[in-house]
Amino acid sequence: MAEAETQVLPKSPMGKALRYALKLEIALRQFLTDGRLEMENNAAERALRAVAVGRKNWEFFLNEKGGNTAAILFSVVMTAKAIGINPVTYLLDVQSRLFTETDVAKLTPHGWKKHFADEVEQKRQAIVASFAGL
Repeated sequence: MAEAETQVLPKSPMGKALRYALKLEIALRQFLTDGRLEMENNAAERALRAVAVGRKNWEFFLNEKGGNTAAILFSVVMTAKAIGINPVTYLLDVQSRLFTETDVAKLTPHGWKKHFADEVEQKRQAIVASFAGL
């Protein structure tokens, strides 16, 4: 790339592309040698999209306590999503267990996934099967 850069005009599209690639050469080589690394940061961008979309909506919390409550709920929902739980399923099930479950740790997203996710999924499949007539 360094040799090719000397043979094209600096402001040409190829010159700009070569200069950009040379500037990021160390990162590019690391990406090529470590299969765990992703080529783009789309996952991080998607995770932040919800914050950007909600920013305007959050302007109108009536007080600081409302904002704190929303931040906690948002954190719980994003944690559920990050570990592969459907947030709606999780929240509905946790709501039904609030008055009977004594171990609060089981109601966190990680605890719920470990202790209740399989049970809830089996119930869901049974309901779907009953509708399908199986």
